Amino acid sequence: MALFVLSVVGSDRPGLTKALAAAVLSAGGNWLESHLSRMGGLYVGSVLVELEANGVDGLRSAVRTVDAHGLEVRIAPAVEAPGPDGEALRFGLVGQDRPGIVDQVTAVLSGLGANIETFRTWISAEPQTGVPLFNMEASLRLPPELQVGAVQAGLEDISAEIMVDVSLTQ
Repeated sequence: MALFVLSVVGSDRPGLTKALAAAVLSAGGNWLESHLSRMGGLYVGSVLVELEANGVDGLRSAVRTVDAHGLEVRIAPAVEAPGPDGEALRFGLVGQDRPGIVDQVTAVLSGLGANIETFRTWISAEPQTGVPLFNMEASLRLPPELQVGAVQAGLEDISAEIMVDVSLTQ
């Protein structure tokens, strides 16, 4: 069996997930994981599927019918990687929305060698004023030599500048 990642983007409408699931099943695949959502008016996401190594041509053929309905689907072989090494850390951030928050936070994390395994951002409204708040959640994997305190210090160094509250949990 082989693993493949399907990347999808297209105009959002009812039935797209069903059409994608039917294509995977018709190729003999098994749907394992997915992250699908509506973003910017589009249906976007990724799906991890398992199928026989020689079944990728059948999967490509099956997704062409989904492509014909306005959903672009790309297929890439998943990469077998060793199990994660290093400490797992949950990261959260909230603050008034402004350009550059993601750039500054990811600069700190990549500079420290932390790997971002999951990453989610969204805008919400501050309850009393309605001011747009930028929210970020991430799962990080620290290299063995990196201590949580160094991550905390690096993020605190920029938190006042970008006016955000940061939380880290193990």
